[in-house]
Amino acid sequence: MAEKGILLVVDDNKSILTTVRLLLTPYFDEIITSPNPNQIPMILRGEKKIDLVLLDMNFSTGINNGNEGLFWLSEIKKITPAVQVVLFTAFADIDLAVKGIKEGAADFVVKPWDNAKLIETMQAAYNLRTGKAVKKKREEKEDRENGMFWGENKGMQQLHILIEKVARTDANILITGENGTGKEMLAREIHRLSGRREEQLVSVDMGALTETLFESELFGHVKGAFTDARTDRAGKFEEADNGTLFLDEIGNLSYHLQAKLLTAIQNRSVVRVGSNTPIPVSIRLICATNRNLQEMVKQGTFREDLLYRINTIHVETLPLRNRPEDIIPFSEIFLRKYLSRYNKPPKTFAEEAKTLLQEQPWLGNIRELEHAIEKAVIISEGSRIEARDFVFPKREESPQLPEATTLEEMECRMIKNALEQCEGNLSMVANRLGISRQTLYNKLKRYEL
Repeated sequence: MAEKGILLVVDDNKSILTTVRLLLTPYFDEIITSPNPNQIPMILRGEKKIDLVLLDMNFSTGINNGNEGLFWLSEIKKITPAVQVVLFTAFADIDLAVKGIKEGAADFVVKPWDNAKLIETMQAAYNLRTGKAVKKKREEKEDRENGMFWGENKGMQQLHILIEKVARTDANILITGENGTGKEMLAREIHRLSGRREEQLVSVDMGALTETLFESELFGHVKGAFTDARTDRAGKFEEADNGTLFLDEIGNLSYHLQAKLLTAIQNRSVVRVGSNTPIPVSIRLICATNRNLQEMVKQGTFREDLLYRINTIHVETLPLRNRPEDIIPFSEIFLRKYLSRYNKPPKTFAEEAKTLLQEQPWLGNIRELEHAIEKAVIISEGSRIEARDFVFPKREESPQLPEATTLEEMECRMIKNALEQCEGNLSMVANRLGISRQTLYNKLKRYEL
């Protein structure tokens, strides 16, 4: 009979120890339990070879809440680096569990747990310990339709592992990163991997949402609430009920509207404009921004309590310049996409074209790369995409302008330069300046550009 390994379960709740022992006994040769984490070093150095540890994140005699779990994870890895550790955590401590993954834990299980999920997680972790783990996940990923391309960059591979774990939960996620780095694509991938995948993901561009339409768009309205309200209308929160709500450009939301958003998130309900009846909603919230919300909190332009609500899990996308090994693979994906869209015959990249693509700074990131490939597909002739099919702005030859005397003059000139360099492409201009499209439109109108 094949060995099934020895499991150590450490939790200060004795009823949990008993329940877990009964549940997992058929799946392990032996289960050792301990309510005291201070016994961990002695057990690991004992005669019995521990293969796997299920470790609680909080103990009544803990160092400081969930951080004690991270401390003991570190100690376990020092004593027996090969032992796999699964963290046992309450929902409120998911962010600590995610940190634990980064520090070497194999996985985490959220309390209250699903029995089948706990068994599956522990068996998978044991397979990692014994080298029996198969590379199913990568193969399944490649076969799934519309899955996200993660590339070969190590930072993105680590992010991939993290996303596959947190996507299973309903924890609110904040995605930060520069414009054009794929924040919305990442949000869609999280939804696709979640338990809400059968329901829809509803996206809202907060940067393009005017203050007068905010409540109506997000919370809905009833007939007669205002002049053009001819019928009842559900808002985005209701549309996303049982699914995922993605709020892009969350950093552009004005301070007083942040309070209204916070109320809806806290109450898990919305009140339509013109009504007094709360409507319960069940959503998974994902927000994204290219701005530094922590700095905005310090400046008093973003509510700290709202940041805590949306920031249960924080992930950051990488700029394309930090993942050069992925430029050509991305280019080939976009090449296939636009050859198909424009009914073009098969083409490949000439070596000179690949070199040119790898030399670009890609300030607009993946979005700028995609736009460049699309344009090259349209104008190219023959069976290859040549270097001459790409036209990039000569950034080093920006015209020298007289020194601006005010911040407004400086801003106006920056926008003019960006418009010239991007050949009037407003999406690229917004990306380059690090502002939303709506903000760009407002500034163009203000400066009469």
